[in-house]
Amino acid sequence: MKRKLYESLIEPLELELVSMARWANARGERICVLLEGRDTAGKGGTIQAISERLNPRQCRVVALPKPNERESSQWYFQRYVPHLPAAGEIVLFDRSWYNRAGVERVMGFASDEQVQTFLDQAPIFEQMLVEDGIHLFKYWLSCSQESQEERFAERIADPLKRWKLSPIDAAARSRYADYTIAREAMFAATHTRHAPWTVVDYNNQRHGRLTLIRDLLDRLPHVEVPVEKIDWPRLSEKPLTEQFTSLVPLPPYPVDRETAED
Repeated sequence: MKRKLYESLIEPLELELVSMARWANARGERICVLLEGRDTAGKGGTIQAISERLNPRQCRVVALPKPNERESSQWYFQRYVPHLPAAGEIVLFDRSWYNRAGVERVMGFASDEQVQTFLDQAPIFEQMLVEDGIHLFKYWLSCSQESQEERFAERIADPLKRWKLSPIDAAARSRYADYTIAREAMFAATHTRHAPWTVVDYNNQRHGRLTLIRDLLDRLPHVEVPVEKIDWPRLSEKPLTEQFTSLVPLPPYPVDRETAED
């Protein structure tokens, strides 16, 4: 998809996102979006596309690092609970509690017993969130191994994108099939009526973003909230630049501190 076409299609969606955020703020709604998928699938670009035009005080991005020693001793879901949305907030999880069913399982960071406990508890945990009124959306961004390899190569070649690569990414390349097996087990255990998974094709990332955002907007009530009128005061009759003509001009930068004190 050409950039010009993409920009023409994303603009009306951005307007709808702003309208949705205004509705959430006015009604005190809580929106939680989980973005999962393979490395390089396009989670970061999608999060940027959703949040770019929204108030950062209202729309938060959560991308938690590796758990520390204390967090590793807690109930698994505990470290995610403080990041859940409050009234009027939109929270976008760049990976979520589903790390346990994905990377932790495949890379051996969690035992089989821990993974099974997670798969048993996740639907219950999510049901509590939904019953409490949180709008919960779970998206899996899907891409082929060929697309993934092309994007890895692009990141290696681009100094501005190389920070996205990690030792885990390198180790995961040879485990594409293992991730597929883990994903299918995760879907089987956690694709529920109250918190279903939505799989989006991200072999074309721009098309994938448009599809995901359209789906997200369609799943929320479309309620127009009037834009609050702002009483904008008139400027004084005298232009601001003329009010300060008598001020002493600032010295050139940098200023010698000792000279300035004298």
